[in-house]
Amino acid sequence: MPALRGGYISTEPRINERIRVPEVRLIGPEGEQIGVVSIETALQMAADNDLDLVEVAPDGVPPVCKVMDFGKFKYELAQKAREARRNQVQTVIKEIKLRPKIDDHDYVTKKGHVERFLKHGDKVKVTIMFRGREQSRPELGLRLLSRLADDITDVGFVESTPKQDGRNMVMVIAPVKKGSKPKPKKASTEAEQAERGNDAKD
Repeated sequence: MPALRGGYISTEPRINERIRVPEVRLIGPEGEQIGVVSIETALQMAADNDLDLVEVAPDGVPPVCKVMDFGKFKYELAQKAREARRNQVQTVIKEIKLRPKIDDHDYVTKKGHVERFLKHGDKVKVTIMFRGREQSRPELGLRLLSRLADDITDVGFVESTPKQDGRNMVMVIAPVKKGSKPKPKKASTEAEQAERGNDAKD
C-alpha cells in the first residue's frame, strides 16, 4: 500500500464513493429518517433520485448521511456565509468639528459632510469647540447642534444627546435605516433649558 502524501486537507463533507464505511444512518431526500442501512443501499437510493449521498455527521456511530443535491447545498452555505459577513460590517464613527459662531457657508459645508457620512451608513460624532469666553455660553453650542439635528432628519437621528466634554460639547448622530422612523431628538429641548438657565443668571 503506497504511503500517504501530505498536502491539502479538505474541509468539505465526504460524498458518494468517498464515504468508506460499511453502513450509515440514512436520511432521505425529503428529510425522512430511513435508519441504519448498508453503504451500498444508501448509494443506490441517492443514484435512484439523481442526487448525492452526503456525510452530514461523520462522528456518529454509524455516520449520518443524507440524500441531497450537494451542489445546491454548497451554494446555500455560501449564500449564508456572505450574508453573515455582510451583517458583521462594523459601523464607522466619523467626526465633524464646529465652532459655536460658525458662518452660514461653513455650516452648509459641514452639514453636507455629515449627510454624506450618514448616507454611507456611518455614525457621526459632532464636536462643538469652545474657546475663551465662549465656554460660558453652552447654549450657543446646543442651539447649533439642535439646528443640525433638525436639518438632517431625513438621513440621521440623535443617538447620543449633547454632552459637555471639557472645553468641547459632543453629540452623536446615527444613520436612519431604511423603513425605520428616526428617534425623537432632545437637543432642542436641552438648548432651551440651557438658555433659560443662562437668562436666569443674568
